[in-house]
Amino acid sequence: MILVVKLCKEKMHDLEFVKPIEDILIKNDIEFNSLFYKNLDTNTLLKTDKVILSGTSLLDNDFSDNLDYFHWIKNLKKPILGICGGFQILGLMFNGRKIKSEKIGLSNIYFDKEFLGVKGKLEVYELHNYSVKSKEYENYAISDNCPKAIKHKKMPFYGVLFHPEVRNKNIIVEFSKL
Repeated sequence: MILVVKLCKEKMHDLEFVKPIEDILIKNDIEFNSLFYKNLDTNTLLKTDKVILSGTSLLDNDFSDNLDYFHWIKNLKKPILGICGGFQILGLMFNGRKIKSEKIGLSNIYFDKEFLGVKGKLEVYELHNYSVKSKEYENYAISDNCPKAIKHKKMPFYGVLFHPEVRNKNIIVEFSKL
């Protein structure tokens, strides 16, 4: 089962950032559960095979003020996909530093090696104010001088600064197959 961790402080924003992920999982008959990050418990994490950390709206940075709720990430040995805000959390939990990186709209990025079924040029939808750089992650795609796709060097943790639930649904499907 995949656990979709909702990062949106405003429940209504789940319609834009969580429901599209859930719709992809439903369409592909992938079992999942969704929970707000402040409601996670150890028992839920034990029953989970993989985790997706959702994105949030531009003005919702509540998650970054509450990083203590994500201490479990460092001990989890299961695959995690961090999307936008989730990407930031993954980087910050491993000595990353937040960098200003504002982008809204379509962009072309280039994957120099295979990343969750993607390689080469990819058009993506971006909606973010920040990126994160961490020496503990390998960069798979860099654009505008900041990481857009990362994988932890030792753990099965993947992050994308763009929103695959909008234009690149196959990335979520490929992640679910890990």
